[in-house]
Amino acid sequence: MQPINEIFHIEYGNQFDFSKMECTDDPSAINFISRGSTNNGFVSKVHRYKDTDPYPAGLITVTMGGSYLLASFVQPAPFYTAQNIKVLKPKYDMTLAEKLFYCAAIQHNRFRYHSHSREANSTFDTIIVPSPNEIPENYKDIQFSSFDLSPLNVSKIDINIYHWHDFRLGDLFNIVKGKRLTKEQMLPGEIPFIGATDGNNGITSYIGNSENIHPGNLITVSYNGSIGYSFYQPVPFVASDDINILYPLFKLNKFIAMFLCTIISKERYRFNYGRKWDKSSMIESIIKLPALNNYPDWEWMESFIKSRAYSKLL
Repeated sequence: MQPINEIFHIEYGNQFDFSKMECTDDPSAINFISRGSTNNGFVSKVHRYKDTDPYPAGLITVTMGGSYLLASFVQPAPFYTAQNIKVLKPKYDMTLAEKLFYCAAIQHNRFRYHSHSREANSTFDTIIVPSPNEIPENYKDIQFSSFDLSPLNVSKIDINIYHWHDFRLGDLFNIVKGKRLTKEQMLPGEIPFIGATDGNNGITSYIGNSENIHPGNLITVSYNGSIGYSFYQPVPFVASDDINILYPLFKLNKFIAMFLCTIISKERYRFNYGRKWDKSSMIESIIKLPALNNYPDWEWMESFIKSRAYSKLL
């Protein structure tokens, strides 16, 4: 283990104000990196700013402030940065896998800091991370050549929600509550077990139990714990009693499901520990969807998701 500044040259980024940048749809323009925690921190393509050269591709950006401290990304294209971002350049040749390893190692130090009170600026350069010779050999061998690691090219899309209609979830789905299964009752296996979590597609374990298996091509929503997080389940699974399973009353596919999961998850602000999104409440819940002749426009939803970057990976 050693201080990170012995492995990387570290400096503050451009500290540009995004509001002063000129955005563009030109794919050859420069990536602008913010303090966001998703999409590589990328917010837009921008034109060259005041003859300032962008940072080259292959460097790591790390957020020093904001709501997600130490969000770390390898930047696959030349870039500018917003305020409160540090840029890391390896002191020796690194593979992409090694850089991603260090992104993960950096983010594991998030617990040391707190937004707006103990931010990372002053002590980040000396946080302790694994030495290069401590990177697992099997990690170094990971090949990424078949993946497109560039950020999404987010463009503005005109979505006229004034033509969307209200729909009751109970009219779109038959909603079923999951069954309680304790850790002691779980058998080893490969069936996804869906619990009340906000990540990993809701999967908290893999089990071998043969009871209460739901078929794939369904949507799950947690109503306890991480309330309101919605995920598409493509394969058969078992769900805990903290989960509502949505059986569609229409022809569902993965593209429509991804659209619906986003819409449903946006409703989670209405619920909390004292006001759970239980089955009876969910049946009566209203969501807005694109509509055609007063019915959900499933074809439009599918086409919209297919038009998004990375949809080919679904």
